Amino acid sequence: MSKRKWIAAAAGFLLLSAASFYIYQRRGASSSSGRNDLLDSMPADASAVVFADLTELRRAPFVAQLFAWAPQPEPDEDYARFLKETGFNYERDLNRLAIAFQRAAQDSAFFAVADGRFDRQKILALASRSGTVEKRGGHEILAIPENGEAKKIYLTFLSDDRMALTDRADLGQTLGGRKRGEDGPEWRSRFERLGGSPIFAVIRQDAAQGEALTERVPGGISSPQLSNTLDRLQWITVAGKPENDHLRVVAEGECASDDTARQLADLLNGVLALAEAGLNDPKTRQQLDPSLREAYLALLKSVDVSKLDRGDTKSVRLAFEITPAFLESARRASMGPTSPPAKPAPGNPAARSKKGRS
Repeated sequence: MSKRKWIAAAAGFLLLSAASFYIYQRRGASSSSGRNDLLDSMPADASAVVFADLTELRRAPFVAQLFAWAPQPEPDEDYARFLKETGFNYERDLNRLAIAFQRAAQDSAFFAVADGRFDRQKILALASRSGTVEKRGGHEILAIPENGEAKKIYLTFLSDDRMALTDRADLGQTLGGRKRGEDGPEWRSRFERLGGSPIFAVIRQDAAQGEALTERVPGGISSPQLSNTLDRLQWITVAGKPENDHLRVVAEGECASDDTARQLADLLNGVLALAEAGLNDPKTRQQLDPSLREAYLALLKSVDVSKLDRGDTKSVRLAFEITPAFLESARRASMGPTSPPAKPAPGNPAARSKKGRS
């Protein structure tokens, strides 16, 4: 090849590489920006925030296997009508979703922002027929009765591919006051820490969560001590990341005291030991399907409990893996025990025939 052709080929290769790198960077930045925008829109007074990147999850072999054996419920009448009239199917068209849960006294509410492929005009037309439309704070807000009840769902489009919805009547006010105050860095630091996970939850402790989480631990053992320790945590995060055919789950509890962190780590290790002992109990061996028992034991053996010191906060991390074997065992267990084939009755002709041929 001549020198001129070598130079032309090298220039073309460099140009193609630069273009590919530019496209990759733009796509990565766009995905990250969309994720950050969604999380930045969550209200500052949230008790918990749940995020899911459905686009990334759909590509994971583990998630595909999970949906393959999970029960497929029939859509209810309202959702079937929604599918027919709008063409929107969350399994296919929903890309990202962030939901904030808020509590005030005994009341609870949610605020969600979703990215996806929406037919805006069809959704607005259906919502207009079912509810009312009004202007608030520069937004066109639709109020739709929930399952024929007095309670309503309020939604608005922030763009053609993004909508916000809530069960609070002050959606316009929520959108106008969504910028974070002094709590912003606290939430943002945890969102960034979980940036590699396509699905996660961040819970800010402002009430007794421990009792709800640990009323009963594996083996039927009551653990009020673990409940009390969890109640002293300031933040709890749970994240899942598919890795090939398994799911890695990491849960972390943060507190201000090193003593609390040490106590929580000891208690978790104790609970794991008790759970393993319970699975090895002769009575459990008789009652539990052997493959399910082995799957539970494998899950327990994958658990790792560790402590982290971030300066201002002390954390206890619990990490484990959910494997295809565990999913398959859980699927078989959910189907119930299989009955052995019935033995033919003594007077059954088939039985006499078999006996005659033996």
